[in-house]
Parts: sequence; C-alpha cells; structure tokens
Amino acid sequence: MAFFAFFGSMMIGIAIGYASEKSGFTNNGYLPSIIICLGGVVAFFMVRIMFGLSFGPPGVDAIISSIGALIIVPWHWRR
Repeated sequence: MAFFAFFGSMMIGIAIGYASEKSGFTNNGYLPSIIICLGGVVAFFMVRIMFGLSFGPPGVDAIISSIGALIIVPWHWRR
C-alpha cells in the first residue's frame, strides 16, 4: 500500500510544480519547480514513514509538502 501512496504523492508533486509555474506563483522554470516539489514530497514521505508525523492522507501530505518546498527553497537561495 505504501508503494502506491508514494507514487501517487509523486504525481501530485509533479502536478503542483507544473501548476505553480503555469499560474505564475513561482518563476523558477518548469523543471526546477517540479524537482523542488518532488524533493519536498520525498522528504516528507520519509518523515511520515520514520516518525509517523502526518497531516492526514498521503495526498494531503503531498500537497502541503510541495507547496512548503516551493515557498522555502527558492527564497532561501535569493539574495
């Protein structure tokens, strides 16, 4: 079951990364935004498995972690 939840979360992360660029929420480029979202999803999925920390179903966790990564990562590298 965790196998399908992981790949479903990855698909949600890809969709959020694409939609954020399409809507103008970010200006990183399509591929960097998708990679940032996937990194957030993978990191939070590991936290969910190892420590049991969760906001709800895996889909909700994927949405929250993708948006959080899009907010935190690009702002960290700006000057």
